[in-house]
Amino acid sequence: MASSTLICETQPWKDLKSHVEDIKKTHLRELLSDTDRCKSMMVDFDGITLDYSRQRATPGTMDKLYNLAETAHLKEKINRMFNGERINSTENRSVLHVALRAPRDAVMKSDGKNVVPDVWNVLDKIKDFSERVRNGSWVGATGKALTDVISVGIGGSFLGPLFVHTALQTDPEASKCATGRQLRFLANVDPIDVARNIAGLKPETTLVLVVSKTFTTAETMLNARTLRAWISKELGPSAVAKHMVAISTNLTLVEKFGIDPNNAFAFWDWVGGRYSVCSAVGVLPLSLQYGFTVVEKYVTSLKNLPVLLGILSVWNVSFFGYPASAILPYSQALEKFAPHIQQVSMESNGKGVSIDGKPLPFETGEIDFGEPGTNGQHSFYQLIHQGRVVPCDFIGIVKSQQPVYLEGEVVNNHDELMSNFFAQPDALAYGKTPEELLKENVLQHLVPHKTFSGNRPSLSLLLPSLDAYKIGQLLAIYEHRVAVQGFIWGINSFDQWGVELGKSLATQVRKQLHASRVKGESAEGFNFSTTTMLTKYLKESFDVPANPPTILPRI
Repeated sequence: MASSTLICETQPWKDLKSHVEDIKKTHLRELLSDTDRCKSMMVDFDGITLDYSRQRATPGTMDKLYNLAETAHLKEKINRMFNGERINSTENRSVLHVALRAPRDAVMKSDGKNVVPDVWNVLDKIKDFSERVRNGSWVGATGKALTDVISVGIGGSFLGPLFVHTALQTDPEASKCATGRQLRFLANVDPIDVARNIAGLKPETTLVLVVSKTFTTAETMLNARTLRAWISKELGPSAVAKHMVAISTNLTLVEKFGIDPNNAFAFWDWVGGRYSVCSAVGVLPLSLQYGFTVVEKYVTSLKNLPVLLGILSVWNVSFFGYPASAILPYSQALEKFAPHIQQVSMESNGKGVSIDGKPLPFETGEIDFGEPGTNGQHSFYQLIHQGRVVPCDFIGIVKSQQPVYLEGEVVNNHDELMSNFFAQPDALAYGKTPEELLKENVLQHLVPHKTFSGNRPSLSLLLPSLDAYKIGQLLAIYEHRVAVQGFIWGINSFDQWGVELGKSLATQVRKQLHASRVKGESAEGFNFSTTTMLTKYLKESFDVPANPPTILPRI
């Protein structure tokens, strides 16, 4: 396939467009009655079981999807990524977040240089620093141990590490290692987020990590300056060097900020923010909380099942036209997984042009959302059962991190949870017919309201447990699934220009707010709607001082 040819112009795409019309005539009730088909759609890999038999697909469908992947040169594109070629063409960068999980003796090159030693140099530095903080040999300005950590970053510098932190909090090994320690994440520039993060903390026992590759991210640096002021007010400006470290490559700005450049931990332009959880962005705060030995286990989890998930997503989005996908982990420990994957997926694949800049005549990306079961069942499952069709990923865990057993109960708490994990996919697939309802003596006027059409696709992932290694596996599966989707669609999954326009316009508004506060200037240069709203905002916040002294939030 020539680089200028869109995937939708190829014969395998056209074959699938025709094939989907045949599949639409077949209900999942019929597909699930074929035992041989179901057997072919269950895969065990490295302890994880994937069951995609409730997808609206046949073995013939899968053959056609693999043909599409071959036509899209999927294997070649994956190899180019692993070989460090500059596949992020709009930013002229390699895409080597896979190197963050590489063994120490591996060779993965960017611009002819093996980057794996650099990765491990940073990991070794993190291990040394985190162990010194944890064992008390690195202390704060007053000589007290630093038991509390606030990681300041936004987007990928926040969502990925927060997901892993939340998942590890209830793991027995990890929670034991975290005894007496706190880890918080400050992302939003809203002062309420600052107030919540410093509530109950003392500067003398707090270590702040500032996560910004360029050290210029507006929201992150304002939050960092706020925490610098918080520390300086209590301990003096000289304390900053003992209470703040950086995850950045801009050592000049790091030093200018007041942080010792020796306490800066590098990451590289071949690591996109949303793929950076296995870099210092995630490894440093998590190692400070749980110890490097625990965190290293999720970093080295590379094996995954991305191709199957990726091609099934393409099938659902591009051929059935389903715009959304629900990620439904039946584990409260994974409550931050869907928000993280939401960013990884939607920021990567929410594109309207091909990698060559040609407008796409088909939709890419999907609207990702989710909640842990059974919370989601009492929130949005009504819609996915009887409203819009939303393909679902059910994620279950065999062994709970925190099992509970009550004498006299029919089942234990985890079995109750997992009863729903096994029931919901079948409810979506089979539904309930009017005939079945009438046999149950349901009143005639209620039959339409209690009918479930079924035929709603899902897949199930079953993990044996949820320790650091399995968390890393799950992360790798979904990261690479997103790349597979993008490779097949022929888009650049590794830039994010859509984020920039709003930032640029916010700069104009920021200048106007400053001019209005300090000089009393009226809002101008905006459209009528924005001018009206800005004017109302300024009028109703007239009591904000023009040149205020430092005022920090209090809760």
